[in-house]
Amino acid sequence: MKAWLVVNAFLKQKKFDEIHQWLCEAGKKHAIELEIKTNAELLSSCIHNRLALLGQASTVDFILFWDKDVMLAKTLEELGFLVYNSSFGIEACDNKALTHMYLSGEHILMPDTIIAPMTYANIGYTNLDFVEQVIEQIGLPLVIKECFGSFGQQVYLCNTFESVIERVKQLQGVPFLFQRFIEEADGRDVRLQVVGDQVVAAMERRAKPGDFRANITNGGSMRPYDPSKEEQNIAVQCCKILKVEFAGVDLLFDKAGKYLVCEVNSNAHFKNIYDCTGVNTADYIMERIVTLHESKKEN
Repeated sequence: MKAWLVVNAFLKQKKFDEIHQWLCEAGKKHAIELEIKTNAELLSSCIHNRLALLGQASTVDFILFWDKDVMLAKTLEELGFLVYNSSFGIEACDNKALTHMYLSGEHILMPDTIIAPMTYANIGYTNLDFVEQVIEQIGLPLVIKECFGSFGQQVYLCNTFESVIERVKQLQGVPFLFQRFIEEADGRDVRLQVVGDQVVAAMERRAKPGDFRANITNGGSMRPYDPSKEEQNIAVQCCKILKVEFAGVDLLFDKAGKYLVCEVNSNAHFKNIYDCTGVNTADYIMERIVTLHESKKEN
């Protein structure tokens, strides 16, 4: 089989290149020739009333979409390509507000979340009364998250009313949300790596001293984690709701030890979980895609 691995043209870092190579190597094990294409090479075009990829005439059996260029993913699907993960799944995971909206509709346990009202960057918030409503509902301290962000970036802990107001003013024109701070989880979470119907690897992450974010990129530590059957089931269920075939599901734990789904990452960076557990997620991803592809051919 021939396939494209779609990546971002402008994200040039060793840790991303390494993941791309792992996916290509995993493809070879399943007789898949995976060609790397950037989103700058596959330009969506609407010319002469026809949707097309500018300058691209070739076709492939499927596309492994390792980027968050949702419009390109939608274009590829409209043109008849099989895209993994789907544009719906990528968008639903990348936009944290959408993630919480879809999961809450299925009664998934999550930290209490309030989506900030939209405003325009050139206008800003001319009235901040809504902040008082937010604090009354979820209390202080609280967490503010930009709706788009990775590796623990664009996440802020606000301890006072004044700090909330200051951050809200800084984010005028940027989609963001407010979230109840889970004090008992301060600096600890669990990442469950899901592929298909199973959790293939899991790790516990702890923040460096003085940081409330448990991301390894921010200097945290990690160790293998043995998830309960319930935790595995909820991670797989989240992926089904969000229509992703593979993802990293992050769990927090409240004072009663009960899990809360924090985030779902459609293109979860799996180098750290490999270093922690020895499990190469790329192999499972390619195996899953082959299974899905064969199933579609039979039908």
